[in-house]
Amino acid sequence: MADLRLKDVGKAYGDVRVLRDINLDIRQGELIVFVGPSGCGKSTLLRMIAGLERITAGTLEIDGRVVNDVPPAQRGIAMVFQSYALYPHMTVRQNMEFAMKIARKSKAEIAAAVANAARILQLTPYLDRLPKALSGGQRQRVAIGRAIVRDPKVYLFDEPLSNLDAALRVATRLEIAQLKEKMPDRTMIYVTHDQVEAMTLASRIVVLAGGGISQVGTPLELYERPQNEFVAQFIGSPAMNLMPGEIVETGPQTRVRLDNGGVALAAIHTAPEDLGLLVNVGVRPEDLVASDGPAVFTGEVEITEALGEVTLLYFARQDDAAQVVAKLPGIHGDLRHREVRLTADPRKVHLFYQGRSLLYR
Repeated sequence: MADLRLKDVGKAYGDVRVLRDINLDIRQGELIVFVGPSGCGKSTLLRMIAGLERITAGTLEIDGRVVNDVPPAQRGIAMVFQSYALYPHMTVRQNMEFAMKIARKSKAEIAAAVANAARILQLTPYLDRLPKALSGGQRQRVAIGRAIVRDPKVYLFDEPLSNLDAALRVATRLEIAQLKEKMPDRTMIYVTHDQVEAMTLASRIVVLAGGGISQVGTPLELYERPQNEFVAQFIGSPAMNLMPGEIVETGPQTRVRLDNGGVALAAIHTAPEDLGLLVNVGVRPEDLVASDGPAVFTGEVEITEALGEVTLLYFARQDDAAQVVAKLPGIHGDLRHREVRLTADPRKVHLFYQGRSLLYR
């Protein structure tokens, strides 16, 4: 139950700056997800909030109190790691009790806290089992339960589902979402490299790149209105297609002549001085549709991937251009090695100039 504020926070190892100018306000009850490519500093930032890494610039406030030099145990924070980190010789109950015993809580208080956490996480039947007798998903729930019994101000999750198989990841992701519903006033910060986890769990997503914050917003804001090309391609799978072109008509609806010979209309207002501007046209694979009329892109299908509900079409590269991908509903295995014309709704077309969206100029 806490607000967090990071102001000009940075991290350096000697002369190497890993993070810089991190400014972020996290409100009580939010579930914030940090995402970004490997090495972007998302786990380092989480560890700085936990007090496991020293903050080398800026300030971190929890409920208005600067905690830069406050030890981890006194920050009111509980952390769930990628590895379960359970004591193998202790039962589920003993694992969950351990931190409270160290804090010298009463037996009645400990028993009530463990019973409550076990009920929330559906672990009551397993309290007397050893970790080796549990599945991976159950072990991760025990690790989460160990955090719940401490009743912290802030919960930190560092890629908690990475060690689970695909089916268990889905099930445990749903359990974390249900856990948040049961504790709506708890603040949670979650680190993941999996954008599905980010899109389905987050109140807001923080995209980290290049040592700083690239964009902050709700999942749909990042998906529908990315501020830059990095976010546009990082959020969404397959990544957004980017095709170079030139603005040939400005106004409430912008027309772009693409280098591939196509024409794109974007429902983005541009000024007369934008005429001739060299831009990248962004269209998500799922927003491309087959058409017999004017086309944004025309090309030969090189590879098809039939997934049942959708088919991914990978088009042959044209010179040094990036490969275009389309995601069509249904099964279209007969399109391989055929020429296909694609268009897009102008409301789904993005324009980027020098890496930045024209919507945010």
